[in-house]
Amino acid sequence: MDLLRVNSFASVLLFLLLAMKPTDQKPALYIIGDSTVKNGKGDGSNGQWGWGSLLPTCVDTAKLTIKNYALGGTSTRTFLTKGLWAKVLAQLKNGDCLLMQFGHNDGSPLDDTARARGTLKGIGDEEREIFNPITKQQERVYTYGWYLSTFIREAKARGVQVIVCSPIPRNKWEGNKIARDTDGYPKWAKEVAAREQVAFIPLHDLVADYYDQIGREQVNNFFPDDHTHTDLKGAQKNVELLAKAMKKLPQLRLKKVIKL
Repeated sequence: MDLLRVNSFASVLLFLLLAMKPTDQKPALYIIGDSTVKNGKGDGSNGQWGWGSLLPTCVDTAKLTIKNYALGGTSTRTFLTKGLWAKVLAQLKNGDCLLMQFGHNDGSPLDDTARARGTLKGIGDEEREIFNPITKQQERVYTYGWYLSTFIREAKARGVQVIVCSPIPRNKWEGNKIARDTDGYPKWAKEVAAREQVAFIPLHDLVADYYDQIGREQVNNFFPDDHTHTDLKGAQKNVELLAKAMKKLPQLRLKKVIKL
């Protein structure tokens, strides 16, 4: 009888010790997107930087873990079909935040032999059956908005706060103003965020406004190789604009860790 009591006490004590075991309660901010968010390995080795690689400089990383899963060359479609989203989704937990920016590659062809990464235009429920020449399989392709909504809904189901960003503008000009995509992906990103009732940051317009302010000559210095990918200084400005906009979001749980 005494041995039984000892064993019972030991079991209860073990349970209490396990319950009291410290765990890492630090929330995480997950980032998904394309090469304008993370270029290459995110170390600037090719002279190009995505803004996501610099976001840790704008937050208190002692209180927030940043995990950048953006991958160059991906669209919303290929981020899903290549299994990248599944890896992120498996890690998301209640209290985390998901920050996304797509659109630069979604306008690509649906079934070309190079990448087959395009999505249907818009945010509706349209779909198209294709033969994917890369995977050698039939594939059902949906709209840009359909894929965005899939990410959002699955993240929200895990108690994650979602922020959608419109894609940053390319270094293309119309006179003395940066060319803006007023009827395409920036607009659709905003519409999806409104439909899914999540936060939205008009990064396209925020960056474009800044470019208009400083002028073409200075903006050209941000783009050493092409009209899409920025250098370190360009990425630093983009992430600064983003962080300031995040801090203004009324319901953002993580705004206190933003240092700007």
